[in-house]
Amino acid sequence: MRKLALFLASLALAGAALAQSYPSRPVKVVVPWPPGQATDIAARMLAMKLQEALGQPFVIDNRPGAGGSLGTAVAATSPADGYTLLAASSGPISIMPSLQKLTYEPLKDFVLIGLITRNSYALVVNPAFPAANAKEFIALLKANPDKYTFASSGTGATGHLLGELFNSTAQVKARHIPYKGSGPALTDVMSGQVDYTIETVAATVGHVKAGRLKALGVSTAKRAAAMPEVPTLAEAADLDYDAGAWIGYAAPAGIPREILLKLSAEMQKALQAPELKEKLLNAGLDPASSTPDELPAFMRREQERYAAVIRNANIRVEQ
Repeated sequence: MRKLALFLASLALAGAALAQSYPSRPVKVVVPWPPGQATDIAARMLAMKLQEALGQPFVIDNRPGAGGSLGTAVAATSPADGYTLLAASSGPISIMPSLQKLTYEPLKDFVLIGLITRNSYALVVNPAFPAANAKEFIALLKANPDKYTFASSGTGATGHLLGELFNSTAQVKARHIPYKGSGPALTDVMSGQVDYTIETVAATVGHVKAGRLKALGVSTAKRAAAMPEVPTLAEAADLDYDAGAWIGYAAPAGIPREILLKLSAEMQKALQAPELKEKLLNAGLDPASSTPDELPAFMRREQERYAAVIRNANIRVEQ
């Protein structure tokens, strides 16, 4: 019994020493998107704060391609030593496993260290659209099944799924028009070629403030900090609707718990800093904070919810 106690004590001391010495060299953060995309922006902002706090460079490594799955697969096969992290997000972690065959399994291959942001989407229309609010909008669509169209940045994109979820929740039917990116989709909503879209607050807020788009509601249970005057769809239309995207840091499964907890604590501390909060809000991103123990259930819920949307809407993407 005494030998076991000594062994456990030695493990605890070794773990503490490991956490204390971490990081002893630069940490790579794989971003599976190009520079300037929302995940890249949030990951870079946090990396700078962690670099300041931990005294080692946190180096961004952009690996875009295949809807974020390419870089995510690279991170999944990296050593689980805390020196390769992933800028994780809804698409490649919560959505893509239900759309296509991947070389990684998010729930098995990664542990989420913490969230950085929970991002609202906005239901937007052309300012001339004949509905003053979300209730009138839903009533109009219900009275005219399949007459109206909604745009997304692509089949299977988060905005597409949130649009399908909104349509089923509101019990309306509309035709989906996929685009290659949110920019072209928003352009055609602004010109009236397509009737509506559900796209990130970060992408829509400038157009709303300039009067080029009209926002009827935001997708999350809380109002978006960048659009505080816009009600949630839940309050504007009495809908049971609370959805959005998330961005966080993840690590390959098997990362030593002491390092995981150290990174998590530093992330939470950084996200409490007023200057980081302000930078995220100015980019249209709502700061979030969490602990590793809260996140496995969160990841399962997100994956299950999007799987249900994909199944119910019979969404397919080309392999």
